[in-house]
Amino acid sequence: MSEKPKRRYVSDLRRQNAEATRLRIAEAARTLMLERGYAATTMADVAQAAGVVVQTLYSACPGGKPGLAKVVYDVTLAGDAQPIPQSARPQVQAIIAEPDPVQKLSMFAAMAVMIFQRVGPVHRVLRAAAAADAGLSDLLASTEQQRLVGSRGPAEDLAAIGALRIGLTVERAADQIYALTSFELFERLTEICGWSVGDFQDWLARILAEALLDPAKREWR
Repeated sequence: MSEKPKRRYVSDLRRQNAEATRLRIAEAARTLMLERGYAATTMADVAQAAGVVVQTLYSACPGGKPGLAKVVYDVTLAGDAQPIPQSARPQVQAIIAEPDPVQKLSMFAAMAVMIFQRVGPVHRVLRAAAAADAGLSDLLASTEQQRLVGSRGPAEDLAAIGALRIGLTVERAADQIYALTSFELFERLTEICGWSVGDFQDWLARILAEALLDPAKREWR
């Protein structure tokens, strides 16, 4: 009987060590990629900056350099290296628990802006390098597909409480959420048009409500 707690402790310790190593690698790679660009960042440089051997880097990031880029993207998106789905994280759970659809979308817009600010610089570096790297191009295509799939979550949440406007399907609602929460749209409005981040967040919450919600459910409070 005494062996089980010990094994669990060893397993937990290994998991924590793996998460710490993954986080260290992601932070080192992100710093170098933002400073030098994707192409000029080598696996050897990242390994040295992270304090690991190159073999550990390849083990932690299957798929070579595009795999490293995926780790950087995923850890930056989540804010940590824990293997917890976005849908299970406290901020998303708080949005799901909110009963008011307008407030749901306001909270969702705030979360989207936080992600734009955190992930945007990495996404821009990877986009700039994707044309010359097929593996990186595939990675970005995969992340876009994941964004589209992930957009079904808030659409289904609104449908579940009867807040979607009449005739709007979950699929079409998800498409609109996906399009309105693109990195490129955020960049164009804040960097080219000169909107403040707060202006963008307010606009995003309002346009989502106008596009998705039944008029009777979108009274602004």
